[in-house]
Amino acid sequence: MASDPLYINDRMTIAGWELTEQFVLAGGPGGQNVNKVSTAVQLFFPLTTSPSLPDRVKANAIKLAGRRLSKEGVLLIEASRFRSQERNREDARERLKELLLEAAKPPPPPRRKTKPTKGSIERRLKEKTGRGEIKKMREKPGHD
Repeated sequence: MASDPLYINDRMTIAGWELTEQFVLAGGPGGQNVNKVSTAVQLFFPLTTSPSLPDRVKANAIKLAGRRLSKEGVLLIEASRFRSQERNREDARERLKELLLEAAKPPPPPRRKTKPTKGSIERRLKEKTGRGEIKKMREKPGHD
């Protein structure tokens, strides 16, 4: 089922033919409407084979997807939060966009090693000797 393209950011756009939507019956509030109308949306996106995403974004998205990713590499997003089909459809597309934006974030800067300050070393050693003195006081008298 072809749909509108999904714009992620200025560098990434997912073509409509890559997204597949399936409408299913949803539980929850809605009265008799729930039993008659398929309002919940299942959005399928072939994450591992998509030509729209760079390799780094794909790798990060695979980690973020977790159990939503099938063995075949297809991402499934289910949306049944709202009572209308159109709002659930928008919600599913927005959640896919958020996941891909999170995956596209640059990696954090590497950690720089630091040494403890001279004062903190002195305080730690002073505290250690203090604890040792307290423990020595617990000994039975006559041990020397």
